[in-house]
Amino acid sequence: MTYRTLEIEHKDGVATLWMNRPDVFNAFDETLIEELTAACQTVNADDSVRVVVLAGRGKHFSAGADLNWMKRASVASQAENFEDAKQFAHMLRTLSELDKPSIARVQGAALGGGTGLTAACDMAVASSDASFATSEAKFGIIPSVISPYVLRAIGPRQSLRYFQSAERFGAQRAYDMGLVQEVVPLDQLDAKVAELVAALKTCGPKAQVAAKSLIHAVSNRPIGDDVITETATRISAIRATDEAKAGISAFLEKRPAPWCL
Repeated sequence: MTYRTLEIEHKDGVATLWMNRPDVFNAFDETLIEELTAACQTVNADDSVRVVVLAGRGKHFSAGADLNWMKRASVASQAENFEDAKQFAHMLRTLSELDKPSIARVQGAALGGGTGLTAACDMAVASSDASFATSEAKFGIIPSVISPYVLRAIGPRQSLRYFQSAERFGAQRAYDMGLVQEVVPLDQLDAKVAELVAALKTCGPKAQVAAKSLIHAVSNRPIGDDVITETATRISAIRATDEAKAGISAFLEKRPAPWCL
């Protein structure tokens, strides 16, 4: 597929999806949403890809919705807005449910949907100049489609503030709330992403898929007999896999596991 708004860079098992609209701060419209969905599906199906990095060309990660897209939405019917929102929601879900670890590489502004993209990735590394906002209320709308991912990242209490106030907050505040896991100076951003990628590539790819599934399965559930049974079932099943057998053998024999690149 030829992309108009994205560049995909493959290197050493890492697929970096570069949003490439720096003239509008990587704001997204129908085309970027469609292309990012397709790109996520493509890298997910590629067994040579171990880690996916989402990044933005230029000074900013993503300023959220494109102004022209917002103008079109403001005069569209409810049915048309519903279809647009579903496409956006599908893109975020596709990103969130990748079978590979995903990292948001965030610099500059990550506003509105840019905050949503950050939260939809498994983890995020931000430069110290990064800023975030769920800014939709300033325009008389709500951060509805991004809300499941932002709520998962920062929780309902913080969301009650920022969904209603639309305040910008900096990288350190994002770190304190759990939206990002690392904050570094801008000139160290790529090195920190590479460090995290290196750690991820030491782990079994099937185990990582199973780890994501495990988190979804046990999050927010009381620790009762059903959870105990489920966790025991999951570990007993994965111990029997070829990947687990190879990984344990490699550890005992003090050699790299076969998936280490």
